[in-house]
Amino acid sequence: MSGRVAVVTGAASGMGLGIARQFADDGHRVAMLDLDSAGLRDAAAGLSERGHTVAPFEVDVADRGSLERVFASVRYTLGPTTILVTSAGVEAFDPALDISPEKWDRILAVNLTGTFTCMQLALPDMIEAGWGRIVTISSSSAQSGAPNMAHYVASKGGVIGLTKAFAREFARNGITVNTIPPTIVDTPMARHAEAIGNVPSIEQMGRMVPLGRAGTSEDIAAACSFLCSEQAGYITGQLIGVNGGMYI
Repeated sequence: MSGRVAVVTGAASGMGLGIARQFADDGHRVAMLDLDSAGLRDAAAGLSERGHTVAPFEVDVADRGSLERVFASVRYTLGPTTILVTSAGVEAFDPALDISPEKWDRILAVNLTGTFTCMQLALPDMIEAGWGRIVTISSSSAQSGAPNMAHYVASKGGVIGLTKAFAREFARNGITVNTIPPTIVDTPMARHAEAIGNVPSIEQMGRMVPLGRAGTSEDIAAACSFLCSEQAGYITGQLIGVNGGMYI
């Protein structure tokens, strides 16, 4: 079989789907992980119809036991994992004084612990292969701070720190670990935040970006494709800002 095996979380829509599509176009076999079973099914079917080798797995990345079973199934179905992109995430908008312990725990469980667990479960295959590529999706809000998002910012800041720690620890194994912290990307999650009034319109925010538009899933996917290629083998532990110049 050609290509490598890439695992993409949050692959039913938005950035995750764009990344999964790009990896499939690159010739990789793609395991698509998401909690949205219907969206995941449709997304995987669309890629399969184009002749790509993909496998959908419904899973909550905050559930370690389920993730362990999924990574074992990926190995059995597609082969050892040597590419991982952790795009699954949830956001929330709450004044810091109103954040409940339950909401804090859920945001951290999905965004930070879920990222850690996926990385930890993918690494044995990469170590055995002597080659691996991991890209985490963090957020520029962890670089700049953001009001009413202390839980989200903390989780994504943790992802940045985690990326650097894993990059240092596994560099000698031929494994690179980098993070992309997007700013404004036109995704279903962003449109939902717009619809319920948590953020201004995507078009309005896009006009604030130096390049004059919001980012797209394809912009993020193109960067992931490069970072997960042979050509990016000397890049590790880095924050690659795919943000139109919004955060420099």
